[in-house]
Amino acid sequence: MPDASHTPNAAPVETDVAIVGAGPVGLFAVFELGLLDMKCHLIDILDRPGGQCAELYPEKPIYDIPAVPICTGQELTDRLLEQIRPFNPTFSFSQQVEGLEKLADGRWRLDTDAGESVIAKVVVIAAGGGSFVPKKPPIAGIDAYEGGSVFYAVRRMEPFRGKRLVIVGGGDSALDWTLNLQPLAERLTLVHRRDDFRAAPDSVNRMRALAAEGTIDFRIGQVSRLVGSDGRLSHVLVKADDGAETEIACDALLPFFGLTMKLGPIANFGLNLHQNLIPVDTERFETSTPGIFAIGDINWYPGKLKLILSGFHEAALMAQAAFRIVFPEKKLRFQYTTSSTDLHNKLGVAEK
Repeated sequence: MPDASHTPNAAPVETDVAIVGAGPVGLFAVFELGLLDMKCHLIDILDRPGGQCAELYPEKPIYDIPAVPICTGQELTDRLLEQIRPFNPTFSFSQQVEGLEKLADGRWRLDTDAGESVIAKVVVIAAGGGSFVPKKPPIAGIDAYEGGSVFYAVRRMEPFRGKRLVIVGGGDSALDWTLNLQPLAERLTLVHRRDDFRAAPDSVNRMRALAAEGTIDFRIGQVSRLVGSDGRLSHVLVKADDGAETEIACDALLPFFGLTMKLGPIANFGLNLHQNLIPVDTERFETSTPGIFAIGDINWYPGKLKLILSGFHEAALMAQAAFRIVFPEKKLRFQYTTSSTDLHNKLGVAEK
């Protein structure tokens, strides 16, 4: 996976193009921009690339990618990451862009909720339907523990070392973090409302093996109550189908109940909106604000189709327009990847 490590509150990341959203369309934009020598940094609220494809339906088949009769959401993500590897994009995961500011030198500064900043000549919004927001479990008083003992995403694993962890959920995120955090935790309990999972079979099998050997605990039921003080949990109660409650010692609760999509802070970027989407022109896919583009499901124009392949087309035209902003002194020379030696060298496929 491309570099995803940046220290919060460090010096701003400087790049040619900042891409908000690391789903398929955002990833393919890296390829189109890279062919034109533009460096990219991507910011995503999820903890991995792939957007909806990787998070919501990693194993769901996709049938309308040109020349690929069938692939899963995760397979598409993996292939796109392989395709953009020659351009060395950098990533900021598990954070959301909260502020956008035009600097005196004409560049844009994007600030995230994790304290990072990115400065770029061009901004591309490829955030799908908007930002992914974690679904909260319906547990009374949970707000008081958020950020101290309740976490909806794992930004760094080390803070959970030596802790008594309770993970709730039955999807890929819950199973992945169960497997990844188990070696660090003092004790880890996975709670799910039924003995059936929506996660990758291999992950489920590995979790069951750990439970069988007593390395982790698996409880069928739902977290019904939180107990603690001053924002710190001491234990949680899990209610089974028969109404019986079990007390589990807990320092940190990690509920993974899926995600909902909201436009989020993008709505405050000063862009003209159309029914919560961003209108663009169909020549450049630029928004009402020069230098800010929108591609993929987040944008709107007459005849818009919310398809991944449409987003790929939009990324190609956007890159041509972005080049003229990033390199105003250069002449844009259109080339085909099939015949251009220059592009072959960039892609690392030139014949020796």
